[in-house]
Amino acid sequence: MTTPDWFVFRGSGEPHDGVGRLPAPPPWRDFDGGPVVDTVPPLGTESTRRLGTRGAGGLTWRPQELELINSALYLRRPLLVTGDPGSGKSTLAHAHALAHELGLGRVLHWPIVSRTTLRDGLYTYDAIARLQDMQMAAELGEPYTEDIGEYLRLGPLGTALLPRAKPRVLLVDELDKSDIDLPNDLLNALEEGEFGIAELQRIARRQPEVEVLTDDGDRAPVANGKVRCRAFPIVVMTSNGERDFPAPLLRRCLHLDLPSPRNDEWGAARLDAMVRAHFGDTDTSGNEELIRAFLESSPGSLRAADQLLNAIYLTQEAVRDSEPDRQRLAELLMRPLDQGEHGTR
Repeated sequence: MTTPDWFVFRGSGEPHDGVGRLPAPPPWRDFDGGPVVDTVPPLGTESTRRLGTRGAGGLTWRPQELELINSALYLRRPLLVTGDPGSGKSTLAHAHALAHELGLGRVLHWPIVSRTTLRDGLYTYDAIARLQDMQMAAELGEPYTEDIGEYLRLGPLGTALLPRAKPRVLLVDELDKSDIDLPNDLLNALEEGEFGIAELQRIARRQPEVEVLTDDGDRAPVANGKVRCRAFPIVVMTSNGERDFPAPLLRRCLHLDLPSPRNDEWGAARLDAMVRAHFGDTDTSGNEELIRAFLESSPGSLRAADQLLNAIYLTQEAVRDSEPDRQRLAELLMRPLDQGEHGTR
């Protein structure tokens, strides 16, 4: 398809500065946080692991995917990506592909579990370490020079909301694994683009600006105990569809549902591109055979793209010279996830 002129993210995998072409945000999504933070860590090795050595180039993007992703960029709204396990929410790396192509640096990753709270994503305060340092200084008879910023660390969401000229990319992974309250708790931070740090607000009169640690491992200034974004971050939230989310959260997001590669007309092309990104153009005929087997066997069963990558790697590296062993090992590794140990559902 011809890439429309309005697309900022093209899905080409070729880095460019197109994010600078974004028009001003809608008035209701315009933020004015400061002081502006300029440092952006480079794209990390975790993106190479997810995208492959060729980056995101060659991945086959459905037109509606690109339309929704670019709509989220224009509207400064989070993108909620749903789909079955293995449908490509993280393996196809929407967040990493965005950061790679738009030159937005390391992806901030917030994995969600049942015990995760909003505070975990915003910041942590190590009061025990601060007390220990005070006691140690007293025991040594040394003056204690307080730097409360040494005991505060912004989480992935908190770091994403720092006031930057260009947005950071935040991956909120498996939001459906959270406690029932977390999606509702997220609403204010995502809508207002800001949050307060109580420990800094209490001392704001005598210390209006404090440098705190960030999820990137560097330091950033916080003024008057409040973090407020300037460029709203690109937020990609994933869900396996194991629960429904409240309507107030859904209306603040754009929803992208990814079909399983096995149920999608783009599936074969997308899987082929993903395999080439990780393995190059070696053994293409053998890889194509495994892709066909992955797509065609046991219709309606659940398989993950990771299983295909595992099968290709082992059949290339471990049993390259024995076709019967290759086939047997591939069948074992690509066994449907929703079938029992003996192959019954």
